[in-house]
Amino acid sequence: MANRDTYKYELRKGNKVVYVGITNDLDRREAEHRNEGMKFTSMTKVGNVTTRSGAEAWEADRIATYKENHNGNRPQYNLNDSGK
Repeated sequence: MANRDTYKYELRKGNKVVYVGITNDLDRREAEHRNEGMKFTSMTKVGNVTTRSGAEAWEADRIATYKENHNGNRPQYNLNDSGK
């Protein structure tokens, strides 16, 4: 059975989602994003910790849903549709 060790999260600037991602360490990942120069006001954990494969599927689906609602555009800092 796969470990449930992966968090799903969104970075926001105000109410706007600027990044959708997954990680096994929220604090480390937030620091990495800030060091990369991403501008955001909050990091929000989404749902419960899950398996890596489940989180990857959620990430791709969340980006697709975002695109459907934003004229085909991804969140500002997501560079591709899969999140990888």
